[in-house]
Amino acid sequence: MRIAVIGCGYWGKNLVRTFSQLGVLHTVCDADELKLHQIARDYPNVKATRRYTTILQDKDIDGVVIASPSQQHYIMAKQAIDAGKDVLVEKPFTLDVGEARELVELSGSRNRVVLVGHLMVYHPAIRQMKNLIQSGELGKIYYLYSTRVNLGQVRCGEDVLWRLAPHDLSMFIYLLDAVPEVISAQGFSYIQSGLHDVVFAVFRVGDTVAHIQVSWLDPHKIRQLTVVGSKKMAVFDDTELINKLKIYDKSINKEDLTAQSGVVATPELDTTSVLEIECREFIDCIRTRRQPLSDAKQGLDVVTMLESVSGLLYGGSK
Repeated sequence: MRIAVIGCGYWGKNLVRTFSQLGVLHTVCDADELKLHQIARDYPNVKATRRYTTILQDKDIDGVVIASPSQQHYIMAKQAIDAGKDVLVEKPFTLDVGEARELVELSGSRNRVVLVGHLMVYHPAIRQMKNLIQSGELGKIYYLYSTRVNLGQVRCGEDVLWRLAPHDLSMFIYLLDAVPEVISAQGFSYIQSGLHDVVFAVFRVGDTVAHIQVSWLDPHKIRQLTVVGSKKMAVFDDTELINKLKIYDKSINKEDLTAQSGVVATPELDTTSVLEIECREFIDCIRTRRQPLSDAKQGLDVVTMLESVSGLLYGGSK
């Protein structure tokens, strides 16, 4: 197994490190010579190149990991699939629904694995939350809401919706086994004119409602998802070092409208790095030729939701 990583910036360097630890890193590609010199020092047995075509032409490389700027995801993924490579492409999958649909069709016709970097669907806490929903332990799901806010990492030319919301939208799709319909959205621009720094959006699947808040203009770092059911409620807090998932035995009795409250359970979770879990999924999918949990179809679904929200925020343009 030989993997090439394209882009070794803020997030790409984590992918480089993880695939190296898994013993499959073959080549790193980046346009920045200084970054490549650092790669050569840190990973002396790994090839380094500035030319993406070198990766595409190398028949020894099985999989290509694309951690380049979002604007390059579509064309780089398309070129990799055309070259017979399996692909892991960071979120957002593409910046256009038509391009995402094209990649779904192309990867299917070429029998290529495409994993979209929706990291949170691989988190053990979210997998456990899915089990709670499917088993009926939470009861009928009334609503979900997620908060993903922080101060900083403002991206030039990119709004907070496309930067942060793919995580939450992919979790909604995974947990509800459906693509939620966009009901309403509001966004506000404070730092860059015409690009939202704060977004609130409401979605629906049947009579289950889901809400997101994303912002990079907030005094707190919050990474939280709450699921409210008729029997119990579950809260995932990714900023917690331990006990990231809590299950609250809380509900309202419909007969007398009284609150019922029991114990708070904190299930034990796999402590493996979520990024390692995702990278192992990519390697396993290449070997077995199965499609990953966050496949190209899920990537298309998330981009479809992002475009729908953008249509409400910007009147049809991102």
